[in-house]
Formats: sequence, structure tokens, C-alpha cells
Amino acid sequence: MPMIRLTAPAGALTEQGRSSVQRDLAAVLLRWEGAPDTAFFRAQAWSYLVELEQGAQTTAEDDAPRFLVEVTVPQGALSEPRKAGLVEEATKTVLAAAALSPDDALRVWVLVHEQPDGTWGAGGSVIRYADLVALAKGQRTDA
Repeated sequence: MPMIRLTAPAGALTEQGRSSVQRDLAAVLLRWEGAPDTAFFRAQAWSYLVELEQGAQTTAEDDAPRFLVEVTVPQGALSEPRKAGLVEEATKTVLAAAALSPDDALRVWVLVHEQPDGTWGAGGSVIRYADLVALAKGQRTDA
């Protein structure tokens, strides 16, 4: 049950990037989480785009757009190598959506928030990581 949120200054994404970045980031997250590519898991990968008003984001140095990707996953869903792959690919996805080069990678921050087991609820019930793993094994199309 992953969630991903991109915060970006309004107008910082290209028109094409703005229309596709949410699904692109959700797909990146599911891939690195190791979830099966099924309609159920795609529907549970929530993706948000928060666009900040002009002037709402800056640094002490300049006003060039910065991007914040926040990922929330169940604790244990991402190994260290998977986190590293997720951060790298999410960064590339945002850079592409904003028509920026790899030289601009430091303008993209990715924060991974791991939700402790038993603290995530959906559908009126507490969702446990072990239940998600069992569900994924039952829905795998690549097994």
C-alpha cells in the first residue's frame, strides 16, 4: 500500500511531465517495492502532485525550482538496495518531467518514510505488512 507525493513549484514541470509524472512515479514505486503489476496493486499506489504557488519555494542561494518526493511504504517493504534504486529512478523521473538534466539531480530530494507495522489502515481495517506480502504472492503474474 505505497503512497508517493511530489511537491513542485507551479509551472516547473513540462505539460507532458505534469500529465504523466504521478503515474510514472507510482509505477517506479511499485517496481522497487516488488509489488505485482496487477490492477489491485496499481489502484493502491496512491500518487499526489502538490504544486506550490509562485514564490512559495526558495533556497538561501536562488529561486530555481526544487522538487520533494515523499514516499510512504510499510516498514520492511524496501531493502537498502531497493531504497537506493527507488531514489535514483524517482529522481530521474522528476528530472525528465521537468525537462532538467542529470546535472540538476541535487534539486530533487527523495524522502522515504517507513510506516511501522500495525499503523496503516485501509478499508476500515489495520493493514499488516505480512498480509500484503501474502496478497502479493497470490496475485503475482510473474511467478
